Amino acid sequence: MEPARPTGQQYEIERDGTRAIVTEVGATLRTFEVDGQPCVDGFGPDDLVEAGRGQVLVPFPNRVADGRYTWEGQPRQLPINEVARGHAVHGFVRSANWVPRRQATDQVTLGLTLHPQDGYPFVLDLALTYTVRAGRLTVEHSARNVGRSAAPFGAGFHPYLTAGSRTIDGDLLQLPAARHVATDDRLIPTGTASVEDTGLDFRRPRRIGDLRLDTGFTGLLRDGDGWARVRLQAAGGGRAVELLLGPAYEFLQVFTGDELPEPRRRTGLAVEPYTCAADAFNNGLGLTTLAPGAEATGAWGISVG
Repeated sequence: MEPARPTGQQYEIERDGTRAIVTEVGATLRTFEVDGQPCVDGFGPDDLVEAGRGQVLVPFPNRVADGRYTWEGQPRQLPINEVARGHAVHGFVRSANWVPRRQATDQVTLGLTLHPQDGYPFVLDLALTYTVRAGRLTVEHSARNVGRSAAPFGAGFHPYLTAGSRTIDGDLLQLPAARHVATDDRLIPTGTASVEDTGLDFRRPRRIGDLRLDTGFTGLLRDGDGWARVRLQAAGGGRAVELLLGPAYEFLQVFTGDELPEPRRRTGLAVEPYTCAADAFNNGLGLTTLAPGAEATGAWGISVG
């Protein structure tokens, strides 16, 4: 018997030259490529996941300050897993083993029952469907509260986009967001502010240069189909990759990867679709309250621009 891979079974889907690989552990997006060209800065089949690469962030994306929140009058304490800043970060499902519920050549659905955790005494039935079509990946999430009490919920994902450049410094970024999320020195939101007349205004394409970002955005400007599109393009009119956010995704986090060690520092741009803001368990920005039996759904995607 072959040794188990660090991320478990590998679920490959393909259609019309478009290919993705999703892993058993975390339902993580390991690979997405079009005509052999990577669109995400992923990782190898025998590698450990680092820096959240391709991971699913449920039932809360980003940080909960000090791991503390109050729900229906009861104080809760989540495990602290961002030790340096003293926060809970990115939910509970990144190292869980997800189970295939449906699989075809171009689509896979993975499911997980999230049972009560320390500080989160709720039960959710989770499903993720990854679908490829020519030049596009679509990711659909659903979360149903199968417990007996209302639960706080948010969803996020952590892909690193690449337009094929060695680093993102020369790439052009277009980010249709009118507001950014201001934070304190521990990266906890203090409010939102306009991007007007700031270095965070990417509503028109701009070179990233040496700008350092670990920044939330909202106030997304949407196209006629209701989707917002973030575009990363290689310099000189080169290849472009877009991240697409459906109506359920009102927030995103952009991370330039400056804290990552070489050789992965600034090799991809993390563009993270969120249904809620960082620390939403406390500030309520975009937070969903899932009543018993209720379901939250949403979709996002990546395409070649």
